[in-house]
Amino acid sequence: ELDAASTTKLRDLQFDKETDGRSSDVVDREEREWKEILAPYIDNDDTWLSAPWLVTEFYAYRRLIEALGYYDKSNPATYLYDPFLVAKRAGLDSSVNSAENMLEKVVSLPKTKEGVALAAAFALWGNKMDLSIWPADAENSSMDVFAKILHAADENMLHDDTNSLTEHCERLRERGDGMVDIIVDNAGFELVTDLALADHLVASGVAKVVTFQLKSHPTFVSDALEKDLRETVEHYAALLSDKYPNAQAAGVRWQKYLDEGKWVCHEDNFWVQPSAMWEMPEPLRSDMKDRCDLAFVKGDANYRRLLGDRYWDYSSPFQDVVGCYFPCPVCSLRTLKAEVGCGMDKEQVERAKGLDDEWMVNGRFGVVQFGSGATR
Repeated sequence: ELDAASTTKLRDLQFDKETDGRSSDVVDREEREWKEILAPYIDNDDTWLSAPWLVTEFYAYRRLIEALGYYDKSNPATYLYDPFLVAKRAGLDSSVNSAENMLEKVVSLPKTKEGVALAAAFALWGNKMDLSIWPADAENSSMDVFAKILHAADENMLHDDTNSLTEHCERLRERGDGMVDIIVDNAGFELVTDLALADHLVASGVAKVVTFQLKSHPTFVSDALEKDLRETVEHYAALLSDKYPNAQAAGVRWQKYLDEGKWVCHEDNFWVQPSAMWEMPEPLRSDMKDRCDLAFVKGDANYRRLLGDRYWDYSSPFQDVVGCYFPCPVCSLRTLKAEVGCGMDKEQVERAKGLDDEWMVNGRFGVVQFGSGATR
């Protein structure tokens, strides 16, 4: 079908309620949502190449799930079979060496604004962070040292709302009952940085509970499901403590968070669909509006959805584009990998253009953007 992508028209997804292993309510809801998503393009006789790229990207992976019989409970060989599991496990195995050094630092972060700033920076930049100037006695070091580490990561930042983020987190810490969500992107090392962020949020008192918003089926090869998160925690907890003491201790700590309900996993079909995030359906929207005090949004596909995959003026304020409609306070941690964006400082955009012709797509540059969310 993809061999003739320019002439093959899109069609509705096929659902077999007799063999689908999910509840009828879940199946009915997904069928209805995909019909609404695809209707404009099917009515327009769009093909794989004439429909919007983001739509066909998500559609392609959902068609793969259909072709594999992922939800077909009558076929044990394919039921809930993840075709990307080998790649995910390779990413998990390779994550440990990079994570060991980072996790040593994360556990010693101060329970201050600077600690949150650094935890967010780890989640944004991962192993691009320069840890060579990390203090030997981190717990007793002055905040100036941590400021220097953050400054070293600023070179490729095109907009930085870290101050607004940390002020909001301070209010949650003072309140003592913060509910924070992380809308997760990839498994592997990136997921480990998300777990490290969640670890610090709980340990420092910013969050009472962290909820991980995860994909409901395999998509985009490396995107994380609940089972990927739990496998990551189990893998780290089972590491040899003499070889990877910090990673192993983190795994044990993370498992305890899951067991105690301080970490919660939630899968939803909305995270594997191309709809703009302002079209977030019920009951997900009401849940985030009523429960969530802060949502971190990770990954470029999620960012594109925050913007409705539309071209905005690069300098249009994030608050005006995203913060005004999102159901709760929101912070995007994004390294740029697609040619859409907003809320970036004009002088920084010009600087990036001068440094790198592929500044919008190669992940070199990043943003920390904070929005207040729609009025509750």
